[in-house]
Amino acid sequence: MKYRNQPAPTPLTARTTGGLARRMAAAAASAVALSLVLTGCGGAATAQSGGSQGTEVKTVRYQGSPNTVALVEVAEDLGYLGDVKLEWVSNTTSGPQSIQSVATDQTDIGGAFTGAVIKLIEAGAPVKAVINYYGEDKDTFTGYYVEEGSPIRTARDLIGKKIAVNTLGARHEAVINTHLKNSGLTPEEIKQVQLVVVPPNETEVALRKKQVDVGTLGGVLQDRALAEGGVRALFTDVGVIGGPFDAGQYVLRNDFLAKNPETSRTLVTGVAKAIEWERTTPREQVIAKFEEIIAKRGRNESTEALKYWKSVGVASPGGRIQDTDFTRWSDYLKSAGIINGELDTKKLYTNEFNVLETPAPAATSKG
Repeated sequence: MKYRNQPAPTPLTARTTGGLARRMAAAAASAVALSLVLTGCGGAATAQSGGSQGTEVKTVRYQGSPNTVALVEVAEDLGYLGDVKLEWVSNTTSGPQSIQSVATDQTDIGGAFTGAVIKLIEAGAPVKAVINYYGEDKDTFTGYYVEEGSPIRTARDLIGKKIAVNTLGARHEAVINTHLKNSGLTPEEIKQVQLVVVPPNETEVALRKKQVDVGTLGGVLQDRALAEGGVRALFTDVGVIGGPFDAGQYVLRNDFLAKNPETSRTLVTGVAKAIEWERTTPREQVIAKFEEIIAKRGRNESTEALKYWKSVGVASPGGRIQDTDFTRWSDYLKSAGIINGELDTKKLYTNEFNVLETPAPAATSKG
């Protein structure tokens, strides 16, 4: 697909890398406040049912992403969720928004960068991480790209420049800040690097039209840009953090877990099975399944970029969480003012609802 034939990007939203702690604190406080209001008013009917296996909810609300297929959607299509059904609420490309929607009882499951999960829980949001759902490996990673002829070669060249990211306060911001700090930039210099919010599907266009100086590209969008040519990676997530590693978790509300333990177990374990199915199934079959799911859900989406899919990206078997998934970000979170002191990982996550025994069972696709 030629980038020049794509629609122009939506207006850009720009902020500097400074002030992350204030933005995340405000977002988390809003999520907690709204959650308390909803709880006091009874919340959605979906979250109020349950208490025993016979009365647990069987419909789980979630947000999707355009032109892509989430692990929960794969799990449902392959029959791994049994009688548990998904209810699509809306689309989002923002991890922080996704988990705030869970905290405020607008959805039941959502996922985000580990740092965003930590911030929300530290602020008192009633959610818990239950499974890793994305990460980085040698095949699936995020690159920070410039045009081939760009004079930008080093981290210092980024001072005063614009970097496109999908959202603020998430993994890309953490990696960028870590890269700049590791490269010797001072806090004041780092503040001069401007992060601009651009929808992922429009980042390549924004870069080639010189609306931004650097574009954050991962997965199929990265591979599509490389196939088009004329861009080069300035740095990558794996290069900055080291890899492979898990970078984000699905969360569920504490009240949902308490009232719907069997549904939660089915949901989380179903996602674990989907992870292993994507890991062990021939690439062509995985892509075909993605195309089938997108066609069936009828949201007027494109499947063109799916041909570039390479791997599930999740590093841990079945997506099981471990302390290091959280502690690897401690230095960044402290420097950004997001946490003080050491993390108490016990309150951040649980593997109780992930009961997958590998190898995953064969799919029972609904066709």
